[in-house]
Amino acid sequence: MPNFIPYDYRQDTMVVINFEEQILPGTFEHALHYLIEHKVDLSAFNESYCNADQGRPAFDPAILLKIILFAYSRGITSSRQIQWCCQSNILFKALSCDTTPDFTTIAAFVSGHASAIADLFEQVVLVCHEQGLIGHNLIAIDGCKLPSNAAKEWSGTLEELAHKRDKLRRQIDRKLNEHQTLDKLGDKADSSERLEKVQKTLDTLSQAHGKVAEFIATAPPRMGHGKQRKEVKSNITDNESCKMTTSKGTIQGYNGIATVDAKHQIIVDAEAIGEGQEHHVFSPVLDRIKSRYQHLGISDDIYAQGLTVTADTGYSNQDNIGFLYKNDIDGYVPDNQFRQRDPAFENQKTKYPKKKHVKRNVLTQFEASDFQVDIDKQQCLCPAGESLPFKSKRMDQNGNEKLFFKGRLSQCRNCLLKHQCMRRPESADTRTGHGRQVSFMVKSRASESVSVQWMRHRVDSVKGKEIYAERLAVVEPVFGNIRSNKRLDRFSLRSKEKVNGQWQLYCLVHNIEKMSHYGRQ
Repeated sequence: MPNFIPYDYRQDTMVVINFEEQILPGTFEHALHYLIEHKVDLSAFNESYCNADQGRPAFDPAILLKIILFAYSRGITSSRQIQWCCQSNILFKALSCDTTPDFTTIAAFVSGHASAIADLFEQVVLVCHEQGLIGHNLIAIDGCKLPSNAAKEWSGTLEELAHKRDKLRRQIDRKLNEHQTLDKLGDKADSSERLEKVQKTLDTLSQAHGKVAEFIATAPPRMGHGKQRKEVKSNITDNESCKMTTSKGTIQGYNGIATVDAKHQIIVDAEAIGEGQEHHVFSPVLDRIKSRYQHLGISDDIYAQGLTVTADTGYSNQDNIGFLYKNDIDGYVPDNQFRQRDPAFENQKTKYPKKKHVKRNVLTQFEASDFQVDIDKQQCLCPAGESLPFKSKRMDQNGNEKLFFKGRLSQCRNCLLKHQCMRRPESADTRTGHGRQVSFMVKSRASESVSVQWMRHRVDSVKGKEIYAERLAVVEPVFGNIRSNKRLDRFSLRSKEKVNGQWQLYCLVHNIEKMSHYGRQ
């Protein structure tokens, strides 16, 4: 019979662990521990504590920062899960010195220190500069759209929300009538059970109606950043978030803007905004980087030293191009037609043709020329002789000034010519559809400014194509690392200030990871 070493799972043993020995050099946790202990000043976090004379001792911000940033680096965002890791994971125990902050403490720390996190982010940028990780040759600006802790179903303009409020009121009235009918039946059949269900529905509808009504009564209309300053959709849950379109559908969330240095992909500026459009943040970001470099003692004027700025076509407009031209910044921001001017893409449409749109149930489509318009009086008659209401006068995406008219749904629904006029005539029979829309040119786009011609010449040059091609390899891997490797699939906080702090924490994780790989240990 073979002879084996005996074992007994019921025995107890003492294991001696040195926490500092668990933090191995060359790892992310070692770079994080060394950075917080020796390189940064955390006094900005102390301002929110007032327990010097009374109250129990608080967890040190250094401990909380270590476990939160380390958890984010492992794709852990839940405060409860971070608390559990501090109880069971040896690396978390080593970073926290065997302390276990409550999940409420962790959540409050992330959401309550946005300004201190911004100060910490700036200090880490300086450390990266001292480590030689920032090249100061080329930066790329781009945005990453992520869902937030708010539902898009609660979004809309104040007029749309008023319709939602009225709809809820009608539903409440119907349920009240049903409730009264069931109440008269008494204990007959299963009326008591149905009555309970109706009451729960009534409570839910009343709560939603009160929420919408209170928001409409107190919140001003939210305006966009375009030249026309049109009203954009508000959100009842988080009015600083935005309903935006992404490649994966429409989301309610924030746009994480990151400015990345090309040498080692260090993020030198990070900001979360509640708008899908990013063009209005271009010049503020560049101003903020210039003042940050001055404040940190890196450079008095980083752009005068030859720093190249790149951004995609979403940042291309006359204001941004004029800003680069006026301040003599070496920038490359192409317009949305630059591919069509590139000979390398002349066969792109034949090689990758678009799917042809097949018109359904349309015999003849009435064009704008079939409508009678009086531009001075802002009046329009459709082919059926109906007057179309004036909608707006604004610039289109090409910079042309146009008048827009939109038919009422009640007009087009009963029109005999709707199958010859509307692209989707079946939508006229639904509540969600709209009438025929038509636009007329009022004023064509003015001649291009000197700055636009200057930028067009730059992006069409051989050097411009090479630099812009480099932009993709600079900023996109950063978003891939944060979203895929660090598993940031949504923001868990509400309000721009708190989300901005969470976004900067994730950018800190990215920068510290770069320090652990390429920095001087």
